[in-house]
Amino acid sequence: MNTRIEHDTMGEIAVPADHHWGAQTQRSVENFKIGGQRQPKEIITAFAYLKEACALANRQVGKLTEAQAQAISDACREIREGRWDDEFPLVVWQTGSGTQTNMNVNEVIAHLAAERGVPLHPNDHVNASQSSNDTFPSALHIAAALSVANQVLPAAERLEAAFARLEEAYPDLIRIGRTHLQDATPLRFAQEVSGWRELIAAPCRMLRLALTELCKLAIGGTAVGTGLNAPKGYDGMVCARLREMTGLDFVPDENKFHALTSKDALVFAHGALKALAANLMKIANDIRWEASGPRCGMGELHIPENEPGSSIMPGKVNPTQCEAVTMAAVQVMGNDAAIGFAASQGNFQLNVFLPVSAYNFQLSARLLADVCDSFRVNCVEGITPNVEKMEYNLHNSLMLVTCLTPKIGYEAAAKCAKKALAEGTTLKEAVLALGLLTAEEFDETVRPEKMV
Repeated sequence: MNTRIEHDTMGEIAVPADHHWGAQTQRSVENFKIGGQRQPKEIITAFAYLKEACALANRQVGKLTEAQAQAISDACREIREGRWDDEFPLVVWQTGSGTQTNMNVNEVIAHLAAERGVPLHPNDHVNASQSSNDTFPSALHIAAALSVANQVLPAAERLEAAFARLEEAYPDLIRIGRTHLQDATPLRFAQEVSGWRELIAAPCRMLRLALTELCKLAIGGTAVGTGLNAPKGYDGMVCARLREMTGLDFVPDENKFHALTSKDALVFAHGALKALAANLMKIANDIRWEASGPRCGMGELHIPENEPGSSIMPGKVNPTQCEAVTMAAVQVMGNDAAIGFAASQGNFQLNVFLPVSAYNFQLSARLLADVCDSFRVNCVEGITPNVEKMEYNLHNSLMLVTCLTPKIGYEAAAKCAKKALAEGTTLKEAVLALGLLTAEEFDETVRPEKMV
């Protein structure tokens, strides 16, 4: 491998000649051969937004020339376009402040600028008015906000709309309800689906609330929150540029001592992601139970048959999309525990569990965005009710007895249900045998359409 010699404050080190990173990145590559999980691409993209905004603010206050700021901006745009993805090799499991990733970005930008005739120092120019201690927390928030706004919410809203269409398609179909996994009183199929729809809509509202906190940035706090070496008003200038570039309402965190040490906004936002995951788990479980069969299960729903389900049982088809949803939900719940633990470790003036927090948040966001779309396209949009099975179960249910309670009382109604169950008869036969109602009275009272 061809190398070149780079240096930093610790001395010289050989760096691959065909890459644009520098000495600090190379030291991290050599010192942290752990796990193999690289910094999320979303974090690098967020840094590319942040570094461009910082460069423009530094030009505004006279700390960079027009040429220097433009060179940084050009490099950042190319990084966001994915042209230099191979230049960011660092793993998650590095310094907890993310300093090495900040320097990786600084070094790549400086080398790209130098190739184009604009000499830049990664610290003095690209990192001007900044510290890793305020840039990584800011990039963490930028990446989280962009993922929520541009990935998770649109995918979840598409899934919500699919449930709305299913709800509207069957306005009058009545089915038996179930509580405690036992028969309950009837409801409309559309009413059940409306519950699934709201199970997506509610965490979306929570995510929109969380965006307000995620859009508060640590930038301008520099090393410990005092803003040392950052010009007055610098944080506001950076956030104004970020608003222009992303369309999200980024603002400076008013208390930088809070911003550098606390990850409460990330915990809150990921809690909403976990709420979405929990609700998706519930929906997927409902659907796969109600589609169970085809002959020996509930069999009240038909779901798409997408692939063979068994390597030994011919003709078997499984609810694979539902299973993918539930596995993704389990992973998000695990990620939430990691983020919560990490956020609790904001010792003194800095939280040093930032890369692991970024990794878990971005994994959750990607999983949920992808699984919402996959579940919608490959399952939800193909769901149809088994009307015949629903109607059979509805009229065979003993819990229709509930509507008799006002006429014959709770205890007599319970006696009817138990008698029918024990003797294997219909509810009507039990009521008539006990002489509690006439056939006409029973038929007038036990009408599922009046119970919903």
